[in-house]
Amino acid sequence: MGGLDRVQRPQVLLGYDASEDNDPALRWAVEEARLRGLSLVMCHCWHWPYAADHMDDRVEAIIKRAGEMLLEQGEARARRLGAPGTVGKRLRSGPVPDALVGESGEAELIVIGSHERHRLPVGSTAVQLPARARRPVLAVRRCGGEHGRVVAGVDGSAGGEAALGFAVEEAALRGWSLRVVFGAWEPGAVDEAELPLFSDKERLAQVRTAALEKAVAPWRERYPKVDLRASVVLDRPRETLLAAVEDADLLVVGDRGTRGLDPLFLGATSSAMLHHAPCTVAIVPAAP
Repeated sequence: MGGLDRVQRPQVLLGYDASEDNDPALRWAVEEARLRGLSLVMCHCWHWPYAADHMDDRVEAIIKRAGEMLLEQGEARARRLGAPGTVGKRLRSGPVPDALVGESGEAELIVIGSHERHRLPVGSTAVQLPARARRPVLAVRRCGGEHGRVVAGVDGSAGGEAALGFAVEEAALRGWSLRVVFGAWEPGAVDEAELPLFSDKERLAQVRTAALEKAVAPWRERYPKVDLRASVVLDRPRETLLAAVEDADLLVVGDRGTRGLDPLFLGATSSAMLHHAPCTVAIVPAAP
């Protein structure tokens, strides 16, 4: 496993709630901190379950103390799993996405738990947080076993470039293979000048393959030990990615894609991956 050739922010930030869905996220966050040589910070959010005009200081103190105890137990478990250095604990009130965005200034990445695919509520943190965070967000799911494989989806956008860089680094750190795929059949997302390509599939494949090879070439040079394969598929990005990740541990995609949607929302493909990919999904924002 190789180190990274750039300076990182000092923390891995974990959204922690001690639930069954959250335990794989804890394991992943500990491993990220260990491999990257960063500290782990665990953030738990408490909320007042009643109307705001029914506040009770004694009950609030009990709720806060329960959150503190939960974090103490989480810290102990993180240490048993091998968390390096000091484990930070943050107890915050309010919605989880708000708290994690607020705590992410020193975070290299944010790790959260996720419901299994097809069971992800529209308002869940795994859906809301990646649209707002300016750091990569990993929504961790249980996988059937380690396959040692990362898949990255690229599309020529700035978000796709950032996703590729994050995926290469993850593969390098973990000693996993990397498959980079470009689902090229997306005529609704290209400039009008490129529309004639979709009447000539051979030419479309040539143009997109050249663009893909240009994108991966610098990463091959920087991380020559990574087993990196890149391919263009003449299918829609969603279908291309879902086919590629059936035996993957991690899928990495950009947050918006080529359409440049409203910043309050994820792109259609990244949102679909959160709902349907069977593995852990990393949503990576474009560099500012």
